[in-house]
This record gives sequence, structure tokens and C-alpha cells, in this order.
Amino acid sequence: MSHNGSRGIVAIEGAFAAAARQGRAALITYLTAGYPTQEATHELVRALLEGGADLIELGVPFSDPVADGPVIQQASQQALEAGITPSSCLSLVAALRDQGVTVPLILMGYYNPILRYGPAAYAARCAQVGVDGLIIPDLPPEEAQPLADACAEHNIALVYLVAPTSSASRLAKIAAATSGFLYVVSHLGTTGGAHDLEPALVAQLAEIRRHARTPIAVGFGVSRPEAARQVAQVADGVIVGSAIVERAACGADAVRDLVSELRAALAH
Repeated sequence: MSHNGSRGIVAIEGAFAAAARQGRAALITYLTAGYPTQEATHELVRALLEGGADLIELGVPFSDPVADGPVIQQASQQALEAGITPSSCLSLVAALRDQGVTVPLILMGYYNPILRYGPAAYAARCAQVGVDGLIIPDLPPEEAQPLADACAEHNIALVYLVAPTSSASRLAKIAAATSGFLYVVSHLGTTGGAHDLEPALVAQLAEIRRHARTPIAVGFGVSRPEAARQVAQVADGVIVGSAIVERAACGADAVRDLVSELRAALAH
């Protein structure tokens, strides 16, 4: 069953535009697929939607998650032990679509499993099941051509990450290559640290904005409604990951409550 109506890049851009029309940043929430169990993931996705998530990232567990913090690493390990695979993550998306989930779904994972699957075959399968975008933290644009071509063919967003410390030329290159949105990796101090938006981040986002051709979303280190509210003043989207995965162990109600607090913080 193909889900290519207004899916892919169009769906992601549409979600950002809808949030902007409401005068707020989009809320992008992250779950590790298959954590704490594959069955639980369905219930947790519903909790994200009930809480008000605009886009959902599903983490594809991998044995060597270099870009993930301890919370997500542990969740990935548990999901792998429970038998989740890159293929079952794709089946999970198909099942969510069949259950009527319409929000943009983005798979976040590492390149090695995609390379093994075959980039062209993977992008085709993503389009078939209703994946709208991919985030591959360990794949720079220079090495992405086979996957980028396949994603373009199927209208799937290939979202690149940029560090605020990147040089201007690097920023320009990544901003030009990304589709759907630009993922700005920001370490907003340590978790539980200062609430105030660092002036350096504000300046860096202004610089990134000069190069960006897509919406800008900020992630890594946003865990509380207050931090989300601050980031929302300077970005088009706020990405929350570890804080939601931590709550996932406590069940759907805990996740829904956190997401609705985050969503309320984004309403200007």
C-alpha cells in the first residue's frame, strides 16, 4: 500500500507552515522505535499526537550509536535486545499509517544499516510505507550522493545536521543540501543547567538563518518547557528527544503530559 499523497518533503514543510500560521514553532518529538517494546511504541506515538506533537522522529536502533546520549543509547540497546531491526522499523511506520497516523514521520538512524540494505532500495521502501524524511547523523553531504539521489526520486526529505560551531562555508553547504528542515545541534548547557538562551546560540542561529533555505529546528539539550520556549523564539522548530525517551519507560500518560507541557510552552 503506497502512502504517497502529500507525503515526504511536502508533508514536513506543511507541518512547519501550519505551526507558523498559529504563531509558534513546530514541536518535533523523538522516540526510540521498539522501546520499551514494539507494541508500546504504537501507544507512545498516540501519546505524542495527543500531547500535540507536529512531527515525530523515530530512532532506528543501532549497535554503535555515536551521536546519541546515554538515555537514547540505553533505549536503543533494549530495543535491539527485544529484536527490533531496520526492516521492522519500516514495518512499524507502515502499521502506524494503517492505524491512521498522518503526521510527518522521520526515521533517525545511522548510515551503516542503510548501506547494507541498499540506499535505493531503502528509499523506495521508505516511500512505500509512508516515511517522510531521514536524519542520518553520521552521513555528511559529501558522502550522501547515492542516498540523496534516491530520496529526491521518492520525494523523501534528507535532513542534515549542522553544529553551531561550523564555519560559514560549511553552514552554506549543509543548508543548501538539506531538505525538509535544517537540524541545528545545540548543546544548551548540561541537562538541568541554565535556562537562559546563550547569546552565542542566538548569534549563531542568526548566521545560520542567512544561509537557510528551509525551516530551522534546534535539538540536543532541550528537555524542559522553559528551554523549549526560549528556543522557540529563535527557531522554527524545537526537537525534544532524551526527555521523552526517559518518560517512555513510565508509560503513555507520562509522555503525553510532557509533550502537552512542551506544546503549551510553544504557544506564544
